Amino acid sequence: MKKQLTSLFLATLSLSALAQNRVTVNADQGKTVISRHIYGHFAEHLGRCIYDGFYVGEGNTRIPNKNGVRLDVVEALKKMKIPNLRWPGGCFADTYHWKDGIGPKAKRPKIVNTWWGGVTEDNSFGTHDFLNMCELLGTEPYLAGNVGSGTVQDLSDWVQYVNFPSNSPMSNLRQQNGRQAPWNVRYWGVGNEAWGCGGNMTADYYANIYRQYATFMEPKVGDEKIFRIASGASSNDFNWTETLMKNIPGKMVEGVALHHYSTFGWGPNEKGSATEFTETDYAHTMNEALKMDAFVQKHSEIMDKYDPQKKIALVVDEWGAWYEVEPGTNPGFLYQQNTMRDAVLAGATLNIFHKYAERVRMANLAQAINVLQAVILTKGEKLLLTPTYHVLEMYNVHQDATMLPVDVKSEDYTVGNYKLPAVSVSASRDKAGKTHISVVNIDAGKPQEITVNLKGMKASGVTGRILTSAKVQDHNTFDNPAKVKPVAFTGARLNGDNLTVTLPPVSVVVLEL
Repeated sequence: MKKQLTSLFLATLSLSALAQNRVTVNADQGKTVISRHIYGHFAEHLGRCIYDGFYVGEGNTRIPNKNGVRLDVVEALKKMKIPNLRWPGGCFADTYHWKDGIGPKAKRPKIVNTWWGGVTEDNSFGTHDFLNMCELLGTEPYLAGNVGSGTVQDLSDWVQYVNFPSNSPMSNLRQQNGRQAPWNVRYWGVGNEAWGCGGNMTADYYANIYRQYATFMEPKVGDEKIFRIASGASSNDFNWTETLMKNIPGKMVEGVALHHYSTFGWGPNEKGSATEFTETDYAHTMNEALKMDAFVQKHSEIMDKYDPQKKIALVVDEWGAWYEVEPGTNPGFLYQQNTMRDAVLAGATLNIFHKYAERVRMANLAQAINVLQAVILTKGEKLLLTPTYHVLEMYNVHQDATMLPVDVKSEDYTVGNYKLPAVSVSASRDKAGKTHISVVNIDAGKPQEITVNLKGMKASGVTGRILTSAKVQDHNTFDNPAKVKPVAFTGARLNGDNLTVTLPPVSVVVLEL
């Protein structure tokens, strides 16, 4: 009897060591579709994102390519199901003059990239190169227009150049440069960070400038309508959103942008290392990332005042983590490594976007290759997939699926002065009727047990994949590119309409029911 009591006590102690979290998936309340465009990416002329990232040159015989675009990059991004790609910036967009990047490459003028490293570029990767690459990727292009140093005529001409099907000055020029059919680019940014590198404008001034530029953008794109995105706020600048929504007529704008980065500070040497950090550093980064929920909620509430039918999308076209560059690399190239910290950040952020899918209908992780929270890193002929890549690949089951509202009662994850929810959850049902639940354990020190009530659905089985590693600092390197990768997950048990999930520390799981 004493032995039985001891066994019972140890079993109870073991269960109590797992924090208790309760989740309800309201499968009977799904109505909003999670736009696949939430999973968009960003390719700026910055460091080694374009040159020596996407583009290795048409004469390159060492790295397999098509018209200079790396084929291993194309393969990886297609597997991830990249829905859109933003180009050419970023801050670079408001210095870029698109006509410098068309025509014979040998005759294109050079440009000094004053924002990023002061390097001289030869404009060998321009409009045709980017839009043809998007066709190769099977993704929609998102072009960011130059408002800061360009003109209304420049942007109007660019729209006509890439979209007008018949006889016009710009479409004729396009055809002279070798492209007969238009590319039908739907997504257009009207400037970038107009409050900062895009011109240091006030919100009132930019609202008027936006109206001017938008007026002269041809509204038809094939059988669809152009999607114009106003340069939006940084993080919690709610006045910027209020001013734009108040002063720009709804018929003139389809999206309003928002940028938010998770960082330690914007001064020299304040951002912290991408790989050498403490648990307190990790908690700080996650605290910054989770602010996205409150920011999106507040910006959405402001938009609701002026657009209660939610016709205008909130476009989070720059998000992610921003650290110090890797030692020995150009400080203007923003090349950083990518650990399990970034995987957890990506999973939790995407869960937030799902939650607000009715308003957030597009987002772009910064950036795709070799810059900031990249999904791919390259080094000569080598390529590796980061932990962030794996999260976006695992999560692509949510693209264009119906969001299922979730109620989450989470344990706390406390480190020093930081108190965060230990778990992050979202769910959706795809067109085939399968339900997917994404669960993130933010806690770096403890496993989490989650009890999930499946309200309004019957499930016959559960499978899953998990991304985790022994330490939150773990990452993939060119010597060990598969240290962090998804594997089958067996920690979920289904019992009727209840699901019990046990997650190890710092882990991301996607379940299929």
